[in-house]
Amino acid sequence: MYKCLVIEDEPLAQQVLKKYIADHPMLQLTAISNDALEAQQVLQREKISILFLDINLPKLSGIHFLRSLPDPPVVIFTTAYPEFAVEGFDLNATDYLMKPFSFERFLKAVHKAIDKLKQQGSPQAAEALRFIFLKADKKVFRINTDDILYCEALDDYVKVITTEEQYLVHYTLKKLIDELPHGSFIRVHKSYVIAKDKIRFFEGNYVKVGSADIPIGASYRDEIYARLKDRNL
Repeated sequence: MYKCLVIEDEPLAQQVLKKYIADHPMLQLTAISNDALEAQQVLQREKISILFLDINLPKLSGIHFLRSLPDPPVVIFTTAYPEFAVEGFDLNATDYLMKPFSFERFLKAVHKAIDKLKQQGSPQAAEALRFIFLKADKKVFRINTDDILYCEALDDYVKVITTEEQYLVHYTLKKLIDELPHGSFIRVHKSYVIAKDKIRFFEGNYVKVGSADIPIGASYRDEIYARLKDRNL
């Protein structure tokens, strides 16, 4: 579990973040602070992994507060003011959530935060990247990326096919690829991405993944077969 601290003075935003964090199986809400000075006490007694930080706070702004921290957690800014985005990223913030934000956008930010924790050497984060969290049928599913066979784009949705189940998620294929482990999946068609270790064989313009014949798009064919020739798939 990743301990989270929310620094936010708007009750509605507090409730949204509280619900989103509760819906994520890998997150644990440690505290909600109304201002930065109150949050400082939490940081002194708790090891916080992810900080959800509003910028427009009373007493001390989120940006000034972050600058004051000698060893800050991974930070995700939450704000209604886009003009602060550049300054926030200059402070090495992991992501910037514009209010109001969806649960899907929240998931993407959390995934980036876990990825950053992994780069910092967190063993918990390395384990967490073996999973993605997707919302389907009004539930949030934790899906082991090792179980994914392929993903298929269907208009505004993506069908995720695993060894056991199928999930229809309101996502774009590009967004999903961004969240999958880098190097483990390959796009073979504008509508398909496949798990490289689930490939059984190639034949003509198709690739066999599990029991499915996945088409290879014309614009992807040359690159795929060149990488096969170089054994660099």
